[in-house]
Amino acid sequence: MATIEKMPMLLEGYDWLRTEVKRLKEIERPAVIDAIEEARAHGDLSENAEYHAAKERQGQIEAQIGDYEDRLTRAQVIDPKELSGDKVVFGATVHLLDEDDKKIKYQIVGEIEADAKSGKISYSSPLARALIGRNKGDEIEFTVPAGDKYYLIEKIEFV
Repeated sequence: MATIEKMPMLLEGYDWLRTEVKRLKEIERPAVIDAIEEARAHGDLSENAEYHAAKERQGQIEAQIGDYEDRLTRAQVIDPKELSGDKVVFGATVHLLDEDDKKIKYQIVGEIEADAKSGKISYSSPLARALIGRNKGDEIEFTVPAGDKYYLIEKIEFV
């Protein structure tokens, strides 16, 4: 029997997915159905670009709904405020010092929530994989396409 792999995410990511599924079903899906009906009214479907574009968009919407609903059913919602400890885990906010003593802060989040510009990195990213399980004061090294990076874990928070 196959096991279902849980997808850790924060409540914000879970809520965003639910909202996005609702928007796709209630706004996008009906709009594309209307576009298909309108294109059908133009006659010959074999050379009807609007019809083919609308059908393609319909397929994209349905695939996106399926993907998001799958993620929702496999979601393991984690509240970082309920976590504690000395180790970096999913949901932790980690304060780092780079080689030039520049301070950097990242929160380890789910794939759908990741946005490096706002300080949120996916738990599957190279940096997060290097951080998870480590303690305050640990030095980490990991490789990115630009080369090796080194950080010192200055502080771990659960906020």
